[in-house]
Amino acid sequence: MTQSLRSPFPRNRSAICPWQRVALLLASLPILVISGCETPISTQYQATATTTYTWLVEYEGANRPGERPPRIEEFASTSLENRNGQKPEGAVTGPDDKGLWWPALPPKPTIDDIEARQQRQERPGTPRLNKTVNYTITFRRPGEDNRTLPTRYEVYRQVVKAYEDRIPLEFTLDPAERTVLKATP
Repeated sequence: MTQSLRSPFPRNRSAICPWQRVALLLASLPILVISGCETPISTQYQATATTTYTWLVEYEGANRPGERPPRIEEFASTSLENRNGQKPEGAVTGPDDKGLWWPALPPKPTIDDIEARQQRQERPGTPRLNKTVNYTITFRRPGEDNRTLPTRYEVYRQVVKAYEDRIPLEFTLDPAERTVLKATP
């Protein structure tokens, strides 16, 4: 008697279990190497949060309200760089609930300033103070120049905490290497 060897996969494709289809599909695909999402490890890094106050005025068209969006003019602005969570020189207020320091307020635009930028058939709105923060991480991989990339608040805070103890960090970048997504000790 001869014994035939049977395949673990049935010949009838409709009889293949879903997990078997996945296994076959994965086995037939070439292995892909993902470039990007690099995770450089660095002991040389810096977290920067640039806090900015800017006076804005909206100018509404005189034709019909809501016909087109208002035009926004920027007036005086002041900025302050927070580095590694330390109080920067020139800080007037802070730290706030996110550990950030803020500059002095810029001068509020006068009615003359506002009217000077007014176009025909526009009505100026009330000046409002806009607060913005831009977060960046600067790091260096061995043998390379410094790189400064934008990030978000949570990554900034992780780097600030690690900086105090000089803990080496692994930086996860987006696939295009334009943003720091994560900083891990």
